[in-house]
Amino acid sequence: QEQLVESGGGLVQPGGSLRLSCTASGFRLDPYAIGWFRQAPGKEREGVSCLGSSDGRTYYRDSVKGRFTISRNTAENTVYLQMDNLKPEDTGVYFCTAKLIIISGYYYCERPDNDAAWGQGTQVIISS
Repeated sequence: QEQLVESGGGLVQPGGSLRLSCTASGFRLDPYAIGWFRQAPGKEREGVSCLGSSDGRTYYRDSVKGRFTISRNTAENTVYLQMDNLKPEDTGVYFCTAKLIIISGYYYCERPDNDAAWGQGTQVIISS
């Protein structure tokens, strides 16, 4: 059974950093498209950063470029999201997702895929 488990969320002040982790079990992440989405209260789930399987390139939404970094550790079967210089608008529940599909990071982040594997989410709150 495919399972994703996120961790690393928390409450931090603006300007702070967090590192989210997402560990997969029951499958190997290597050939999968992977990504991080977030959902703020009252808003739709949106793609934050995705790593495509077709070209290995990363996608970041404009509001996080230069502040967030997505990475994959093959040995640990884990994907990370390093978040620096956090802002109050980064607040939300962060979900990781993975799907065995040939797709670019841009298109994988375009909208949530209900047929993909999803974690349960980890809460991120940016507040002073």
